[in-house]
Amino acid sequence: MTAPVLPGLTPDPTPASNPPAAGSRAARLAMPMSRQVLKEMAAEYGVCIRPVTLRRTDLTTGLTEVIDLPCGTTREDKCQPCAKRARRLRQTQIREGWHRADEPNPGPGPATDAQRELVMLRAHLEFARDEAQRSAQFDQIPAIDDAIAEVEEAIAAEGLRGQVAPPHDGDDASAGRRKRSTRRRQDAPDLPRKRVEPRTVGRVYTAPDGTQHRPSMWLSLTLDSYGRVHPDGTPVDPDSYDYRRAAWDAVHFARLLDRFWQNLRRCVGWNVQYAGCVEPQRRLAPHAHFAIRGTIPRAVLRQVAAATYHQVWWPPADELVYPLDRPPVWDNDRGEWVDPDTREPLPSWADALDLIDADPDTEPAHVVRFGRQVHAEGVTPGTVHAERTIGYITKYITKSAADCHKPATDRQREHLDRLWQQLRITPCSDRCANWLLYGIQPKKAHGRLQAGRCKGKVHQRATLGIGGRRILVSRDWSGKTLADHRADARAWVRRLLGITTGTDDAEPASPDGAPAYAWEMARPDDPDIPPLQHRLLRALSQRAQWKAALLAARARASAGSSLPADESA
Repeated sequence: MTAPVLPGLTPDPTPASNPPAAGSRAARLAMPMSRQVLKEMAAEYGVCIRPVTLRRTDLTTGLTEVIDLPCGTTREDKCQPCAKRARRLRQTQIREGWHRADEPNPGPGPATDAQRELVMLRAHLEFARDEAQRSAQFDQIPAIDDAIAEVEEAIAAEGLRGQVAPPHDGDDASAGRRKRSTRRRQDAPDLPRKRVEPRTVGRVYTAPDGTQHRPSMWLSLTLDSYGRVHPDGTPVDPDSYDYRRAAWDAVHFARLLDRFWQNLRRCVGWNVQYAGCVEPQRRLAPHAHFAIRGTIPRAVLRQVAAATYHQVWWPPADELVYPLDRPPVWDNDRGEWVDPDTREPLPSWADALDLIDADPDTEPAHVVRFGRQVHAEGVTPGTVHAERTIGYITKYITKSAADCHKPATDRQREHLDRLWQQLRITPCSDRCANWLLYGIQPKKAHGRLQAGRCKGKVHQRATLGIGGRRILVSRDWSGKTLADHRADARAWVRRLLGITTGTDDAEPASPDGAPAYAWEMARPDDPDIPPLQHRLLRALSQRAQWKAALLAARARASAGSSLPADESA
């Protein structure tokens, strides 16, 4: 029986739900899970939730202890605390190198007398080898080669980088290396070429009042259009959308960026430094955001982008020769891939390249170019805009490419699926198994290849063709590696806490120079490994104590800085 409705009153269409009865299953399901709360608190305090467990044994005392190390992943879907730590580290790297006023890399120091003597000895051995070869004393060459190898090892041990000269075993391989013409394409505009100065610091501008400014820039580069798209990134006409060119451009986008920086440095005449990230647009095509040290005219950036291209000199791969459900088969007797019907062997990779070299009118298999959208802005150091831009550049570096813009509609999911289906059959390298679908045996082919199932990262659904190199940092950006930036962060914490002992991170050694500890991986089912929850609780407690001590030290430091000079001392 329904309750009567009083005149002038409208019944509530969504009556308030009564709370579940105490002790019922609904009431229990409404309670938070204790283990989930532990993981959430661990993530809040920066504790790795999937640590790598190692067993360390003291070789002197025989004492063994279990140590958890952070997993160090850069993906939020795997471990959010480690991914956030990696993102902050990249932000510090960009911040320290963006507006530098001095050169980060002063160059190598002079060689020592011992190093010069080793190089001279290497020169004498090279002279002796040439003499033995010219006088047909071939029995002496192996002994000279052994001596050269020993000297090369001594040179590396003495602290010299690289090899003085390439090994003689590679002479025949270098002589047979294929060479391509470096002449520019006729459909690409020419660029001025200047001698690149060994300078990485930008220009200083002086205002009328005498104030000096050293601004920098941030730059966004995109690929060309493959067809009209809706605001959600999906194509207006999926049948005419060029998914093949989109897949090939995504696979070779990193090479195009490398060519852009080469052209830019030759055009402006100084060693431009950059730090940035590659991420997908809403249409799932990759684009890149960069912080550039110094300033460059926007017209020059657009000119260089329009003149930059990358040619892929591979065999033609326009249409599939074999479908995915009937690929070529491996012939164990011949040791090569053959046609499934005629049993004729497929052309080898070398034969396919020979056909390209023999045709003077041949065209590259693909040419990658930038689109017309080139966005560049000036950034002044120490401003809110500079910090906001750093956050924008590193916005998606902790996510996989497919998670940057998660599909929310059927149309977006279908667009992602069509692009992934094209990436599955796109060759990613000269050893890719997908070349079998185009009637060519890849380089160093073997019977374990599976056409359409190459293990390259560009073929995975989560990468959208961006198989690696999501974060791009030039060599002379900050003058430090990521390990150096981590060491700087630890040193800052120690100075703030007043820790003066035990600051050496190097593993101690015994008096005779041998390692003092032995390390080995521990298995989760080992009897001496506590449950993960116990280890997370201990790490959470330790991290909370560290955080409290750090906050107290920062409060003391800020209070001390506000005191007069004699009191703060």
